[in-house]
Amino acid sequence: MILKTRESFSRRLLQFLQFSRTPRPPLAGDTIDITAMIRRALASAGLGTNSGPFAGVASTIDKALAAAGLTKHHTSEPGSPDPAVKEPAREGNASQFYDRARRDPVPASEPARHGEFLHRSFTNGAGKRSYKLYVPASYAPVEGNTVPLVVMLHGCKQSPDDFAAGTQMNALADEHGFLVVYPAQAANANGSNCWNWFRTQDQRRDDGEPSLIAGITREVAAQFEVDQRRIYVAGLSAGAAMAVILGVAYPELYAAIGAHSGLPYAAAHDVPSAFSAMKGGASPAGLIRPFASVRAQRPRIVNTVPTIVFHGDADSTVAASNATEIVEATIGAADADSLQVSEHQGATAAGTKYSRTVYTDRASNPVVEHWVLHGAGHAWSGGSAQGSYTHPSGPDASAEMLRFFFSQKRAGTA
Repeated sequence: MILKTRESFSRRLLQFLQFSRTPRPPLAGDTIDITAMIRRALASAGLGTNSGPFAGVASTIDKALAAAGLTKHHTSEPGSPDPAVKEPAREGNASQFYDRARRDPVPASEPARHGEFLHRSFTNGAGKRSYKLYVPASYAPVEGNTVPLVVMLHGCKQSPDDFAAGTQMNALADEHGFLVVYPAQAANANGSNCWNWFRTQDQRRDDGEPSLIAGITREVAAQFEVDQRRIYVAGLSAGAAMAVILGVAYPELYAAIGAHSGLPYAAAHDVPSAFSAMKGGASPAGLIRPFASVRAQRPRIVNTVPTIVFHGDADSTVAASNATEIVEATIGAADADSLQVSEHQGATAAGTKYSRTVYTDRASNPVVEHWVLHGAGHAWSGGSAQGSYTHPSGPDASAEMLRFFFSQKRAGTA
């Protein structure tokens, strides 16, 4: 009886899959992993086991999928390449800081599972931007089972795919079950794919690129089971400068900021002043002005969102003095006299030395964390060589940012 049921199920499934291959309108550019969908459905129905009366159901489905030519990711547009990114397993200590009460990491003995990398777009009055959204295999769209969301902003001459490969944030999402969204700068907005952090219209709430990125964030949070209290934004270089802007403009939306090799809020107002700020106060002619005079000319805006900062002290693209300004702006929003400061000197196994300074409030909550990477240039610390602008031998900036993010407490959190 069970055998007949399985054979009947296989025939019906095959008919369904053949029908599903008929042309249909694209679904907002989403990529659909049919195999993963069916396996999750079986698991929820108690049919995903490899023993008992329903043993062999999974293999029967695999055969049906193979017969239908759907063993790979089936995209919404016929003939389009598979956009799924297969991330390698990643070592790290992220499991020690993740909120185990919500989702335990997958045991190392289990085979690695990979999620879906979806391509989408968002439009508002400021324009249109595409974005990539990584949904880990462990994500279950069950009401109340909310997960964190991390917004990742690439640097100049980068793309969402490149940034995902370099930071390996998708691998951490697989390990810990959070969503990652990668907004993409449009080529017609900046020829080098830089976020326009240096333009005044892109430094304000509900205007320009901040409104687009915040809109993308809200769209994903509305369409998925996202914990509104655990939304974070991080970036590299121009992406880091924009992340800082988002923290100032939308402090109610983002619970923490990660700034790697970036600049403080409103550090420039046009292209010449942008180059000056990047050089730590150099004028367009290359003359260095005193750092204090540069800061005196900038708006006195404090950052009320907890921030973790990474910067190489040998960065020749964006001077490390900019990281100091980000830290000081965040400290300025707190009661500086009440902050506890701890300092640590260390080195990675690969030999990169670093200094780490942590500022905590009276309740021991982290307010600012500042990493100085000695001898490092303009690159993501601990990143993978699979992406551009990475410093693989440095401390793992991705894992450390997540640790800092997940340590933040907002109203209603444990």
